[in-house]
Amino acid sequence: MSKKVLTTPIKDEDLEDLRVGDVVYLTGHIVTCRDVAHRRLIELKRELPVDLKGGAIFHAGPIVRKLDDGKFEMVSIGPTTSMRMEKFEREFIEQTGVKLIVGKGGMGPLTEEGCKKHKAVHAIFPGGCAVLAATQVEEIERAEWQDLGMPETLWVNRVKELGPLIISIDTQGNNLIEKNKAEFNAKKSPILEKIYSQVGFIK
Repeated sequence: MSKKVLTTPIKDEDLEDLRVGDVVYLTGHIVTCRDVAHRRLIELKRELPVDLKGGAIFHAGPIVRKLDDGKFEMVSIGPTTSMRMEKFEREFIEQTGVKLIVGKGGMGPLTEEGCKKHKAVHAIFPGGCAVLAATQVEEIERAEWQDLGMPETLWVNRVKELGPLIISIDTQGNNLIEKNKAEFNAKKSPILEKIYSQVGFIK
């Protein structure tokens, strides 16, 4: 199977064949964008200082080193919990035109709706690979909203084959995490009954 690489700007047709569970990589640009940036756009109605149409965001709290020449170097870029952005993400997708959202863990029904309506996807970056992700950042090209502090700054990164990224919500609105939960719960009850029958003497 060939390696699937998405390149920004991402078009609708680039995503239409992707399904939950597929593994992709990203080349181009990705912007770290988490809680406060979402709040500023959705709640405070502040325009983002970056154009995300056809772009990608990373729910992440990076560690960045400032170099002597004034530029920045990515030291570590670990994903943060995407579910924290759930109540904002549908509107965020609609307002920005972002096509790829990357983070830790899954997201819920509002993001499903946003991805289905506006042809976007959510992907999971594996936990524990923050230093690996930093090696896939070729350059930090810009830093916006630095008043928010290092974790919340919008770091505009040029990346090459960032990943692996596991598609967790596709453009059809399918949700890998919710699907796995349903399958697990269906298997859980008979297993628990069997266990209880064997340890029923424990009070």
